[in-house]
Amino acid sequence: RVARPCGTKGGALAASILHSATRSPDSAMGLHHLPAQSLPREKLLTRGAASLSDAELLAIVLRTGTAGRNVLLMAQDVLDHCNGLAGLLSADAAQLKPLKGLGGSAKRAELLAVMELARRAVAQQLQQRADLGNPELAAHYVQMHLAHKPHECFAVLFLDTQHRLICMETLFTGTLDQASVYPREVAARALLLRAASVVLAHNHPSGNPDPSAADIALTRRLQQALALLDISVLDHLIVAQGHAVSLAQRGLMPLV
Repeated sequence: RVARPCGTKGGALAASILHSATRSPDSAMGLHHLPAQSLPREKLLTRGAASLSDAELLAIVLRTGTAGRNVLLMAQDVLDHCNGLAGLLSADAAQLKPLKGLGGSAKRAELLAVMELARRAVAQQLQQRADLGNPELAAHYVQMHLAHKPHECFAVLFLDTQHRLICMETLFTGTLDQASVYPREVAARALLLRAASVVLAHNHPSGNPDPSAADIALTRRLQQALALLDISVLDHLIVAQGHAVSLAQRGLMPLV
């Protein structure tokens, strides 16, 4: 129920984490026909991590491909399956298992470990920098945790007086409506964590992040409850795969 680790700009950050977290050299299996300087590992060492594509960086982590399919093609297959790097960063073991070459536990575990390091690195950055009230930064963070979920999840980002992240917690799951999200539970957690403000967030598994009238009504209900405790609701973010909507940016945050 608690989602502490997590996101800034996905591609650049993940590239850095993938680079630093890689401990084993990639296999050139199926890539022997390429010039040495074009191989992902050699290219990284000579030109830097930023010069590699997402597939090349992922190929370094995967190290080997499968029979008849080199590691670069396999890396692209993984990215396609996950709808890109952002989807991969939020994937779990079950989502990766159907992929050829990732059915075994060892390689899946290695990949998931690197992805978790990326999320934790982002979480650490967010906890050290101010103004998570910034809708774009907060939306990216939430997308990494919720966008891929097959069911609705309602989470709260608890912030300190400088809008720095204390933690993010998923408090409710299932079909969300005003009756299933309890303000008293949100308030209790905010008080326990000594949060000065919060950002509300939930996902739309349908893929359409547009807020409904019920979403806006729920926001108002939580704003009113938390205002009694002098805790501000800065935003309500709705995310889907590849999309995010900020009620604050759309001018839809109701006035208490």
